[in-house]
Amino acid sequence: MITSPTEKLLVEQRGHTVLVTINTPPANTWDEENLGGLKALITQCNADRSVYAVVITGSGDKFFSAGADLKLFASGDKGLASTMAVGFGSAFETLANFRGVSIAAINGYAMGGGLECALACDIRIAETQAQMALPEATVGLLPCGGGTQNLAWMVGEGWAKRMILCGERVDAATAERIGLVEEVVDTGQALGRALELAEAVGKQSPPAVAACKDLIQQARHGDIGAAYATERESFVNLFDTQDQKEGVNAFLEKRGPEWING
Repeated sequence: MITSPTEKLLVEQRGHTVLVTINTPPANTWDEENLGGLKALITQCNADRSVYAVVITGSGDKFFSAGADLKLFASGDKGLASTMAVGFGSAFETLANFRGVSIAAINGYAMGGGLECALACDIRIAETQAQMALPEATVGLLPCGGGTQNLAWMVGEGWAKRMILCGERVDAATAERIGLVEEVVDTGQALGRALELAEAVGKQSPPAVAACKDLIQQARHGDIGAAYATERESFVNLFDTQDQKEGVNAFLEKRGPEWING
């Protein structure tokens, strides 16, 4: 059973899906405690073979997450800045590397480290009232949780520069148009839609999903020729799993597969 190491992250397990709610009202900010907690939670999910998907949302109806509490940086303490930078990077890299599928249910403002959390997920569902930004340069900082890299990959260099260098905030409709989110839903519907997608993940072979996700993310690193070779190798390696045999035979026998994630 997946458990949270901190009250700042609420956890609920629904079948093969783990729902994580950022719970630091009023703005669901990140600090050293809940960043470490997120890393620990995803590590647990990776180790528990019954977990196929993770859904992340914010508590309340206004904020997904406003990012870091800027009061932490008011003193200009470089040591604290280093600790927080490592915390953001480690937590969100762990989330990005989760073997299953991660989905952000953006139920309000996603700013700074809040948007970086969503960017680390595989899929983003935003409610129509949501607003998104990486405004760190406005206060003399920069995104340190993968934002400069992940945003540019998703929306292209031009829009990444508009949002990061010009401090431009985008609404949900714009976010969908530029590829920052995959779907926009009515207010109050993001979590339900995210859970629907997570349930759909459960119908896929978990080893196949893990292999496919790894291959898709390899595209970010260049050498497409090498990736083609890895793709073919990964296909053959799936024949070492019981789920491959189960999936093919279930289809041929006209029944639903029973995955064991192995």
